[in-house]
Amino acid sequence: MKEHYPLFAEFKKEHPDIYERNEALGEYIHQHGGPLDEKTRCLIKVGIAAAHHRENALGTHIAKAREAGASEEEILHALYLVIPTCGFPHFMEAYRVYKSRD
Repeated sequence: MKEHYPLFAEFKKEHPDIYERNEALGEYIHQHGGPLDEKTRCLIKVGIAAAHHRENALGTHIAKAREAGASEEEILHALYLVIPTCGFPHFMEAYRVYKSRD
């Protein structure tokens, strides 16, 4: 995936050991943490990133959800679930990120 965040790219270059270990842990959990399929895992990550105001992570997880075969309707559904859980303002922030990544 294309590197969209210069600070993250800089961190990876300056601290490759930390980056690689973090990536390995994330990959292990993603692949071996349970029975959820790829698309479902990606959609859950969309919701988590949206709920926690992680704009860069949300953009990344939206892209990964699309790559995993999630439809735009499914991605929006994951974002809509933020409304009753975290509130409409959280959703609108996430929706802005979603629209900017069209």
